[in-house]
Amino acid sequence: MKYFLVLISFLVFFNCEDKKDILQEKPKTPFVWEGANIYFLLTDRFNNGDTSNDINFDRNLETGKLRGFEGGDIKGITKKIKEGYFTDLGINAIWMTPIVEQIHGGTDEGTGLSYGFHGYWASDWTAVDPNFGTKEDLHKLVETAHKHGIRILLDAVINHTGPVTEKDSLWPEKWIRTEPQCDYQSYDKTITCTLVKNLPDIKTESDEAVALPPQLVKKWKTEGRYEQEVAELDAFFKRTGHPRAPRFYIMKWLTDYITEFGIDGYRVDTVKHVEERVWQEFKVVCDFTFGQFKKNNPDKVLDDNNFYLVGEVYNYGISAAKAFDFGDKKVDYFDKAFNGLINFEIKWDAAQMPTEDMFKKYSDILNSELKGYSVLNYLSSHDDSEPFDPTREKPFETATKLLLCPGVSQVYYGDESARSLVIEGTVGDATLRSFMNWDAVQNTPKTKAVLEHWQKLGQFRANHPAVGAGVHQMITESPYLFYRSFSKDDFKDLVVVGLDLPIGEKVLDVSKVFENGDTLHDAYSGISNKVVDGKIAIDSKFNMILLEKI
Repeated sequence: MKYFLVLISFLVFFNCEDKKDILQEKPKTPFVWEGANIYFLLTDRFNNGDTSNDINFDRNLETGKLRGFEGGDIKGITKKIKEGYFTDLGINAIWMTPIVEQIHGGTDEGTGLSYGFHGYWASDWTAVDPNFGTKEDLHKLVETAHKHGIRILLDAVINHTGPVTEKDSLWPEKWIRTEPQCDYQSYDKTITCTLVKNLPDIKTESDEAVALPPQLVKKWKTEGRYEQEVAELDAFFKRTGHPRAPRFYIMKWLTDYITEFGIDGYRVDTVKHVEERVWQEFKVVCDFTFGQFKKNNPDKVLDDNNFYLVGEVYNYGISAAKAFDFGDKKVDYFDKAFNGLINFEIKWDAAQMPTEDMFKKYSDILNSELKGYSVLNYLSSHDDSEPFDPTREKPFETATKLLLCPGVSQVYYGDESARSLVIEGTVGDATLRSFMNWDAVQNTPKTKAVLEHWQKLGQFRANHPAVGAGVHQMITESPYLFYRSFSKDDFKDLVVVGLDLPIGEKVLDVSKVFENGDTLHDAYSGISNKVVDGKIAIDSKFNMILLEKI
């Protein structure tokens, strides 16, 4: 009986301790796409990890300035992931420009001879361009990124092939059109046309069965993979029941990167130049393929998030909510298609609106008309000729407004290092696409200070879904203090941010958000203190605070 009582006591004690531990354990911070911090880079312009692949297909003619391949590759990105560069920036997803095989020749669109360094001139969707690396390199990149908690977004192009050159023949007439050229004055004249001269437009509206382009048949036979590619296509069309129309071939080829590599999403190019039903079809194929990948590779699954699709509807702005206006027709691209759209409006809002007005506007829209969706905010990009700060005179303000704004944030490579967007001697968008300024990152104190600011804000955003995906509420106008709140299942997140505060001691009323005795940590200065009489005192040399409860 004595031993029995001792055993009971032990079990009761052990059980109580277990419950105590369970009660004290905080839910793991979930990753939510609606609050992600995405780093966007041109694969060719970020980091050269393998100089042996810098020239392929005799792409060695003199080009216009910054219009040829510069050496960046997949290995270079992987190297920076391993070094912790992206983790230090608080990046939890990387969007890379397309890595599929590009046209072998060059073409002049009036800006000097150009090669397909940017990735948007596909010649073979099933192959990785050797200038960017190999499929093994891509496997390693995705694997390394996932080990660091970073998702990978590739870039999908269904609208067009690459230009025709002396080395690259025109695809069959049943696949593409070469005229008319779009004038963008209506829905039809934005879609059933070529974006520019010599950029063949895929007939995405067609349901007519077409044979493989002869140039691909010849190429695949030479490479010894024709039978395998055809067998996979046969299986795809049998499973889906789709006609062998041009768009479905490309969807199959694009979703192979899910099957083979386990990528987490696509940024989709030229969305408004393709019929909206195509994107609904693409989503179904992507979702199925991602579901199969997760089922077949449970050890490679990061979480229970679905496949992510973010679309480029050029000139879409958050104020339009779900209705993009062509003038003669409005289209909802969120409907059964995209999780988010790129927000071309924020650069104007950031320049013209008071910060609080912008934050409130975005929070209000995202928590009403766009509830369950999001927008991808950016202040500079690869093809926007009017960035927020082209000469990089305001890199601290850029980071603060971008990374603290509700919605998904897009850090364009070099935002965090003040890489200039005004490059003498360039024509057109080449000025936005210089090689990453690693020397300044490593050796210039001013650049290091800018980088540190981006790192602090980025990590705070990554650690707190409330920043991008939460509800915004101003606490006081002066001093400017606001909070963000977010909840998902058992997880609750609450942060307080103060901007334009005095240098030195700051005593701030946080009684609406935190309780007396709560210990708060300022993620910007690294200082912690307790709430006393509803207030927190932080004595730092900075004019902002990022408060989190610890």
